[in-house]
Amino acid sequence: MATISYDADTDETLIRDRKVAVLGYGSQGHAHALNLRDSGIDVRVGLRAGSASRAVAEEQGLRVLDTNEAADEADVIVVLAPDTSQKGMWNGGLSDVVRPGDALIFGHGFNVHFGFVTPHAGVDTMLVAPKSPGHIVRRMYEQGQGVPGLVAVHQDASGGALELAKSYAAALGLTRAGLLHTTFAEETETDLFGEQAVLCGGVSHLVQAGFETLVEAGYQPEAAYFECLHELKLIVDMMYEGGISWMRYSVSDTAEYGDYVSGPRVIDQSSKDAMRQILTEIQDGTFARNFIAEIESGGEGFKGMRAAGRDHGVERVGRTLRDMVPFIDQPTLPS
Repeated sequence: MATISYDADTDETLIRDRKVAVLGYGSQGHAHALNLRDSGIDVRVGLRAGSASRAVAEEQGLRVLDTNEAADEADVIVVLAPDTSQKGMWNGGLSDVVRPGDALIFGHGFNVHFGFVTPHAGVDTMLVAPKSPGHIVRRMYEQGQGVPGLVAVHQDASGGALELAKSYAAALGLTRAGLLHTTFAEETETDLFGEQAVLCGGVSHLVQAGFETLVEAGYQPEAAYFECLHELKLIVDMMYEGGISWMRYSVSDTAEYGDYVSGPRVIDQSSKDAMRQILTEIQDGTFARNFIAEIESGGEGFKGMRAAGRDHGVERVGRTLRDMVPFIDQPTLPS
């Protein structure tokens, strides 16, 4: 059975004796910093010079310093910058101000697990990862609740790394809901696999293929959009609330029967074989090396895939049809 920690299992006072620097002020960074502050923790935010987030953090009452200055001042350094930035941050001076006796906390194990960042001996190195977008982490905290999270220890130099990480998680509100004990490897590899094979890669390409199949068969693109993309949220919401069985109970008998007889024809053994290959490439570091190499070379291939995706037929039709739905506040993608 998995180990799960709650408030009663945690000494919330441990983090109160430390000085915390939150590096980054994006989705997770803002939630961590604000929740820590409201939990009475001595927190400052570290941002690169010229960051647009600096004014936002200051307006919200937080003290903001340059990245390395914030880390130098603290003894718990929380790295919440994007995965693609962390190697450069570490080699760009962060490693010089993280000293034995300090603690490093990461929101995702990617850079440590794959060796792009190697913490010094003598530095506690932990993972605290809310299983929710940052704005939900913040909202639930303000409501006196919390979201589930993950905790792991990569390097226990002090002998108390796990207890300190749990205390930090409690200050975020995570132990109100439950904190699942894991490892850097498990968190990183399952997270990447879920994104690629199911949540992002799997779902988006399934939607596109379904849309293309209907349109190529002569059906109106608008009808194909509603059936293959628009209604997806309704199905996912039911699965989120009560699992796959609740979704199947909630839909029509026709839809449920079609699920059983047709779903395995789309997601078959070849799909699972491809998933296993994807997992292997995640586990052996192939994906991580390819991704970082792509970014460091300028990311032109990545940008090309992004542009092609935005120009897909289901996207063009969707931009028009979403204007018909009054409860959708359609965002504008940056160019």
